[in-house]
Amino acid sequence: MRLDHGLLKFVLPEELKTAGAIPVSSSASIAARTASTKKAEVFNTFAKIKHARVFETVKLVCPEDTEKDEQSQIQKLMSVPVLDSENKVLGVIQVCRKGFDVHSAGPDFTDDDLQRLTMAAGVAAEMRVLTQGT
Repeated sequence: MRLDHGLLKFVLPEELKTAGAIPVSSSASIAARTASTKKAEVFNTFAKIKHARVFETVKLVCPEDTEKDEQSQIQKLMSVPVLDSENKVLGVIQVCRKGFDVHSAGPDFTDDDLQRLTMAAGVAAEMRVLTQGT
């Protein structure tokens, strides 16, 4: 997600680009909290956390998941800020695992996974799509 005038706008996946934006001031959004606190977090029991579920209902094009994706929900999530060289928030990267329950969503995210995603956010900070918009 790219930060644009106080709103987090989806860059990927394509289906979410037109689904709306998340105000950084939102109290029901982990992405907004990540942008506000500039803190990376892992949630391996994400379905139990109060959050806006509106974007989970957007149908993503993924041929192998057509049936099971309709009923599954995000069970595990990593969220990291994308920061420029002056520690200014450019956006947020989130990676999730969906499933019918926490066990069907695959293995828990680890501290190493979070560290790798944080390093990827450093690379993303250099991408034009985050620094100049789309």
